[in-house]
Amino acid sequence: MKSDTENGKRLLGLDVGTSRIVLARQEGSGVDCRSQLNEFVAVPYSRMTEKAMRKQNVPFSRSNGELVVYGTEAQRFATLLNVETRRPMTQGTMNAAEEEGLAVVRGIVRALVGDFASGKPRVFFSIPAPPLKGGETLAFHEAALRQMLAEMGAEPTSINEGLAVVYAELEETNYTGIGISCGGGLCNVCLSWLSMPVIAFSVPKAGDFIDAGAAAVTGELATRIRLMKEESFHFNGHFSGKIQQALAVYYDDVIQTLVEAIREGLAGGSRIPKQGRPIPVVLSGGTACPAGFAKRFESALKSAELPIEISEVRVAGEPLTATARGALIAAMAEAE
Repeated sequence: MKSDTENGKRLLGLDVGTSRIVLARQEGSGVDCRSQLNEFVAVPYSRMTEKAMRKQNVPFSRSNGELVVYGTEAQRFATLLNVETRRPMTQGTMNAAEEEGLAVVRGIVRALVGDFASGKPRVFFSIPAPPLKGGETLAFHEAALRQMLAEMGAEPTSINEGLAVVYAELEETNYTGIGISCGGGLCNVCLSWLSMPVIAFSVPKAGDFIDAGAAAVTGELATRIRLMKEESFHFNGHFSGKIQQALAVYYDDVIQTLVEAIREGLAGGSRIPKQGRPIPVVLSGGTACPAGFAKRFESALKSAELPIEISEVRVAGEPLTATARGALIAAMAEAE
């Protein structure tokens, strides 16, 4: 493949997720990935606070008499102030209730990339698949991100999130299989055949659903639940403590809902290519990270009586960066 700077054109993969934004770019013979949480918190404005934040290189902007701290630093401020962070996106798309949403996403992307204007880089950015049962349109979300990236000086191209997982993880099967991105707002599913998306849909239960449910029954902030989930939760057959028990209950709900959606999405089979052999399933995203998740998901999948045979279920080698890496691979392939 060509270098990501060949002919003066930088190539970038960008995963714009509900819970985090991840950038992937080629560096030598490898891929460099960096990320920021896709969230923010507003704090009262004062000149002293603004000066202190600048000195500490805290990413922020001024808006309506407040200082809006965004990215990973927002989590630290929220913990100190004992408040919830706010999200520019909800369930995989821009949150219309947050007026600062697009400006926050722009600030986070700029913090990750730096100056877009140099060389007009080609950016492949992730978008979710439509809901399995229809309803919400994704046109505004995709158009808003495309316009934002173009205004920043990039040449944007969208890519389905689940398909990007396939590109990142299934080269050995010639990009045939099922890629699943279990993120914060959505679980995205894509059945790909020879790199072509055959069936793609999203399920509106994922990490945020787990956090909100566990927070409601334990009385904790959802932000703290998420931190505990990411630091210590795992499936081991025994759950000590109320929070761990609540997380297990809501995780199982997500798994069962996702498996049922896959069964329903593949039902009928009229669009499924005739395969001579079983195909793999690759899981990615932060919600798929706890130890034992893949085994629990595989067990549920085996009970679903799918119209296709599955060869294996595994978690991506780097589940938090798989979508961004797949987007970069797509950009590099198009540049050949």
